[in-house]
Amino acid sequence: MRIAPVMRKKLEDGLKPVQLDINDDSHRHMGHAGHNPDGESHFQIAIVAEAFTGKSRVDRHRMVNALLAEELAGRVHALALTTLTPEEAAKRG
Repeated sequence: MRIAPVMRKKLEDGLKPVQLDINDDSHRHMGHAGHNPDGESHFQIAIVAEAFTGKSRVDRHRMVNALLAEELAGRVHALALTTLTPEEAAKRG
């Protein structure tokens, strides 16, 4: 089973994002710690969600990590996270 769709479902259900981008960067980590030759070990995730309003960056990352705890305990070795509120995303353009 592919991990990215499972992560997408958990993040959509848990955070109700207005934008969610999940990119598998595993190919860029060949030979590095935690790399899985089958892929899906390193991801970049960008999430824009109202659920992040009033939360620190650390708290936002904890929210994501909690939702993806099962995947992080298994095949997923690393997440690069961008977590924004809709207002913050609008300011970025």
